Amino acid sequence: MRKGLCRCLQISWPSLQVDLLRDSSPAVKQRNLQDGSEEASKMPRKSSLSIGFAIALAILTISAIGGMISMIIVFEIEKSQINMTEPPPTVPTTMAPLPTSWRLPRYLIPERYEITIQVDLYTRIVEEVNVTTPNQTLHFHGNSTVHFQCHQNTNVIFLHSLGLKVSSPRVINKDTKEEMKVISLTHQENGTDFLVIQIENFFKRNGNYSLFLAFKGEISEYLDAFYVSRYAEFNTEAENVTIEERFLAATDLEPTGARQIFPCFDEPDMKAVFQLKVIHRRKTKALANTAGKAPIILNDEWQMTLFEDTPKMSSYLFAFTVSEFEDFAKFYDHRVDIKTYARPEAIKAHHADYAAKITAKILDFYEKHLNQSYGMRKLDQIALPDLNFAAMENWGLITYQEPALLYVEGVSSLLQKEAIAEIIAHELAHQWFGNSVTMKWWNEVWLNEGFATYMSYLAVDQVEPLFQIKEISIMNDLHKAFEDDALQTSHPLSQSEEFKEPSEILGMFDAISYCKGAMVLRMLADHMVESIFDQGVRDYLKNHTGGNVEQDDLWDVMDKAYKIEDSASPSKVIKNWTTQIGYPVLTINTTNGECYQKHFLYNSSAVSNQTWYIPIRYKKKISSNPDYYILLNGTSDNMSFIAKKGEWLLANINCTGYYRVNYNLENWKLLMGQLETEPDLIPLMNRGQLIDDAFNLARAKLVNVTLPLEMTRFLHKEKAFLPWESAVRNLEYFVLMFDRSEVYGPMQIYLRHQVEELYNHFKNHTDNSTVPEDHSSQHMQITAIETACSTGLPDCIEMAKEKFAEWMDVNGTNNIHPNLRSTIYCQALAAGEKKEWEFAFEKFQDSFDSSEREQLRRALSCTKQTWLLCRYLDYTLDPDKIRLMEATSIIIDIAQNAEGQALAWDFMRAHWNYFSQGNAPQLIERVTRRFSTQFELQQLERFKEVGGYDRHIDQAIEQTKINIQWVKENKNIILEWFEKETAHPE
Repeated sequence: MRKGLCRCLQISWPSLQVDLLRDSSPAVKQRNLQDGSEEASKMPRKSSLSIGFAIALAILTISAIGGMISMIIVFEIEKSQINMTEPPPTVPTTMAPLPTSWRLPRYLIPERYEITIQVDLYTRIVEEVNVTTPNQTLHFHGNSTVHFQCHQNTNVIFLHSLGLKVSSPRVINKDTKEEMKVISLTHQENGTDFLVIQIENFFKRNGNYSLFLAFKGEISEYLDAFYVSRYAEFNTEAENVTIEERFLAATDLEPTGARQIFPCFDEPDMKAVFQLKVIHRRKTKALANTAGKAPIILNDEWQMTLFEDTPKMSSYLFAFTVSEFEDFAKFYDHRVDIKTYARPEAIKAHHADYAAKITAKILDFYEKHLNQSYGMRKLDQIALPDLNFAAMENWGLITYQEPALLYVEGVSSLLQKEAIAEIIAHELAHQWFGNSVTMKWWNEVWLNEGFATYMSYLAVDQVEPLFQIKEISIMNDLHKAFEDDALQTSHPLSQSEEFKEPSEILGMFDAISYCKGAMVLRMLADHMVESIFDQGVRDYLKNHTGGNVEQDDLWDVMDKAYKIEDSASPSKVIKNWTTQIGYPVLTINTTNGECYQKHFLYNSSAVSNQTWYIPIRYKKKISSNPDYYILLNGTSDNMSFIAKKGEWLLANINCTGYYRVNYNLENWKLLMGQLETEPDLIPLMNRGQLIDDAFNLARAKLVNVTLPLEMTRFLHKEKAFLPWESAVRNLEYFVLMFDRSEVYGPMQIYLRHQVEELYNHFKNHTDNSTVPEDHSSQHMQITAIETACSTGLPDCIEMAKEKFAEWMDVNGTNNIHPNLRSTIYCQALAAGEKKEWEFAFEKFQDSFDSSEREQLRRALSCTKQTWLLCRYLDYTLDPDKIRLMEATSIIIDIAQNAEGQALAWDFMRAHWNYFSQGNAPQLIERVTRRFSTQFELQQLERFKEVGGYDRHIDQAIEQTKINIQWVKENKNIILEWFEKETAHPE
């Protein structure tokens, strides 16, 4: 037997350091042998040993051995005569292992938080005579108690904390009411944001415990986690009406911001109940997820609001605000207490009226459609001057950017009313999809965002049928998803790879999760039949209310709901659409019926063996109702796809499938002939999609680049919005690639000729600053003005200049219709000089209306004067002139301007630490859209060295390489085509 092999093994969990004290390790043995040899070499040698001493030693040794043998014999005899008690068996303690990633271990599960937070922020700084004016403070502090259950024995607590000073840990065994000794409290400095607390004894499985912690933190000035927002307000109580600065504090925690407010288990499947107490200054109002009781007055300066317990929910949904905002009460009695909060001026001016009215209608629709009640007693919505994204679905307290919630009659465009309805519908859908039923981890955030996007189509169409925007919204989202998903650097809806850092989670909030997610659900609904799909959705919510899900949980209920024999199950049809990147292009040959699929990628040299189950709805020129067919694998011969001579075939009716379609050239020509002669025989959505498919197939080198250009010939007769929107959006790619080359001139001439008839169609409305009643026509009017002015149509440019000049007159009023302001402002500033720009900037700074401010903000980036664009960029670094929320949008707007693209790119890189606080992925994508040269590619590759957002930079690099190759191969062909078309215009 070897003794002392591991006499002392001490593991210090917080520091993750291991100290091993071993007395027989090879290194120690080797060192002892060497030391012994050295000592031996220094000792004198003896010549002999006493023979008598040796004999005596031998006799003693033999006697000792004999005595030991006798004792053993006696012991065995005695033992046989008595019953000896066996020693108790050793029960090994199963100790939870260390985390192997930056995910929290699951051996401690939170059940309830009790949180007290004191917000030191002043909502206003009041200057009084002979009184010291207080300095603004951005501190908060408080304490939290989290109650948790142990699922595996451990003596370490891992939870999240970032940027907080945490102290006073106290652990209680709730089962024995005893306090457990805390050995250490440390922060991991390895990017995991782990707060590690080691205790002396072990938590036991199924035991119940609580952890108390005190914390201090700073309110952020960068719109993340718990942040401060500034705004201006008229003080009508002063002797002379003055404009004064006001402050508010708000939260925005998705995906990983809760850990910046209080220590917590900050992962979506670690749901718990939250109870909150907010200590805030007198004359301010605190809001949170649940209803608050009447504030308790603590002293002359402070009050405390206690809020009801939340349902069990994820930490990213925790929310509260402290402000002086007022509310607009509901329009009519409703089971849910609905209130809309905003700046007092906005409430008094009734800017929140529309939001309050539409919210109640949408909530009613969802409760009936989903057959499940909203999960809280109250629903607050608040319009914030600053918020990183358009809105955030916090359960019971939804936060919005002001333009996303407030509608100003006579100032806001009617199209903004559409946007407000869509955003509210999206956030209210989240109260079920995301808040009640939540994805287990961010790799499947599409289960939240895809469902919310899909449901918003149904809700707005139901409560605002006159908007007629369901088809427009679907096509917009379809094309957003198509463009991003045609890159090899795209990602699947359900991503199996483990994220390595929080920025990768943020990267999942993109067009794939939102738009592709919605399109895949729409395709599934069409395959299952919408009524069956709806029942499956209801079952999904019913089965998983209050829980966390993976996509297989959805497929399970859909398979059970779908009982149609001899038809592929929903899970079988849909699996590859969520686990693979990209989408297919379906190629149909109408002469022989051959049909095959291929992974659609802009990089034509890329190799992919991916296939999908493709549901195909198709019709022929003479058929009245579409037929249905599922392509099960790569290739199929279907006699039904053979068309008679002179007869066209159209696949993917109403674009219910998430794929593109290519045809043999003869069928393309027949479809183009139909578009020019009698376009109404082709469904409206397909008229737009045919154009989009043709342009993108050309980008992927699957058809000749002249094919989509030839399809634009019918536009001068087209008055519907979707075909024009599709053509203009795709031709924008041509503009981005060629607006710095000789192609640009003849291309502008061609487009100007195509749009002139459409512009004249709306000219009477435009000249008189009126708009059509039909919402689709209102979209069309704006497209006509934008295209006509940007291509240099003299009538359009003069109109914009005259209307803006009328506004600039000393006593002038703004008579431009709200729908047309954004477009006319932009075109007037593009044609104008310093005077027009400075007038617009002054109006921008003075505007208290968020809608008008947003329209002016966009227009200021339209100037062709580079020195004014440089000034505008500089202003984005001054929070007194430009909000951080607006700064990101301004960089993107300037980058869309050919004169400003290089300026925006250089400025963004120079101040990346500041601008990356906003929507960094969107910045990278939008600012680099025009890149099409080797020099720009090299700059982009060097920018990647900055670190962070690697996938989005890789996408930009991939798109730039594709652009370079596409321009090289197509520039001369496109130039020749436009020159030929414009040589003898009709």
